[in-house]
Amino acid sequence: MSERIRLGRTHVQISPLGIGTWAWGDSLFWGYGQTYRDPDLEAAFRVSVEHGISFFDTAEVYGNGLSERLLGQFSRDCRDSIQLATKIMPFPWRLGPKATQKALTESLKRLEINQCALYQIHWPLPPMSIEVWMEWLAPLVQSGLCQAVGVSNYSASQLRRAHQALAQYGIPLASNQVQYSLLCRDPETNGVLATCRELGITLIAYSPLGMGLLTGKYTPENPPPGPRGWQAAAKLRKLQPLLNRLRALAEVYDKTPAQVALNWLLCQGVVPIPGAKNARQAAENAGALQWRLTPTEVQSLGKLPDSDR
Repeated sequence: MSERIRLGRTHVQISPLGIGTWAWGDSLFWGYGQTYRDPDLEAAFRVSVEHGISFFDTAEVYGNGLSERLLGQFSRDCRDSIQLATKIMPFPWRLGPKATQKALTESLKRLEINQCALYQIHWPLPPMSIEVWMEWLAPLVQSGLCQAVGVSNYSASQLRRAHQALAQYGIPLASNQVQYSLLCRDPETNGVLATCRELGITLIAYSPLGMGLLTGKYTPENPPPGPRGWQAAAKLRKLQPLLNRLRALAEVYDKTPAQVALNWLLCQGVVPIPGAKNARQAAENAGALQWRLTPTEVQSLGKLPDSDR
């Protein structure tokens, strides 16, 4: 059986590395329908599952619901072996537990399941307080519509409030999904990583490859296409020492720079969720599993000056 880890202090077991599906159905930012289409995404899903990746993260706003629909279609024949996570956007007009339950029910319909493994608040948006949102999430676990609840983009202080509010219902806060990579080290300095470790909350790292900049395939002269490339050239010039170190370690382990960057996160005890738009990317993601950098290598990568601290 493939490696599994516990999601926070819940009973949910997930793969140490998941797949983020922001790009599934997103034509504006990622180019869905242009450089990749549904067959490519289905191949990415199949290869991920074949390599032991069981955790897939989506959201109702990704592709305006299309990401959830695609994930639901692709996973019809393997429901029992995967864990699906999705998110609710806390729009100000969503007031009350009935509206929250309706949002989850609609997500479950698109995913073609009766229960998701993890349901998350996408952003800590006003006007409703964190405590009120947790009050509305608790019944979703109690009713069996989701196995666990989490948050996304929450600060350390917001995490503590959410954790305390859910504890009143005997429900653990399972996770906090934030941007974390060798390019974005904010969770280390703003208290989020330390708070997650203290409270037993799983940190789920989105954009773990810096939206492709850590893969090694882009240069200042050849930045990523579309909106991702607008500010990438300057970043890529600054990143060369880090990219060179990733390439050197990749040669040592017979891996790719992307796999080394993902493994660095695995060594932090967090769950990276890179994207995968085709079978090749899915297989490369999976290659970050089943091995580990040494503590010295982890420390040396983390000390390079090009990371955003």
